[in-house]
Amino acid sequence: MSQNTVSTLVVVALAAVAIAFAIAVGAQLRLSRIQARYRVLWAGGEKDVAAVLADQSSEIAQLRGDVARVRDTLAGAAGDIEQSLRHVAVVRYDAFGDMGGRLSFSAAIIDDRGDGLVISSIHARGESRTYAKGIVEGDSEVTLSPEEQQALAAARTGKGGS
Repeated sequence: MSQNTVSTLVVVALAAVAIAFAIAVGAQLRLSRIQARYRVLWAGGEKDVAAVLADQSSEIAQLRGDVARVRDTLAGAAGDIEQSLRHVAVVRYDAFGDMGGRLSFSAAIIDDRGDGLVISSIHARGESRTYAKGIVEGDSEVTLSPEEQQALAAARTGKGGS
């Protein structure tokens, strides 16, 4: 063989070794990743694939039950929030011309459906009177004063009154 042929064979052999080395490094990296996943999967010390899958299946079933319980609790809480008296508005005013300071007020407190009550306090020089009127679906069986109507409208719109 000539010197040229030997040199070519050496270069080809070195290239083949380099390619084989690159393939070996890639295979080692993939093996390391697989081993890491294997360690996570078999962290409980199980050696049997069926036992590991049974544990995973049991855990998934338990988590599904937990999610169902959380969903039921959330639905109950949403219903409670809907019925909570959370829309509030207060209107302050002078009930009588000779009184200042806007000491009288009407406060509306309702839930999402418009159920609740309006409380009014009328302040005069010698006395103060307080009235409560029930509200069902945004309306009262008793006639509401203009200030009470204003408080109820403000509670419905979330403007808080004045």
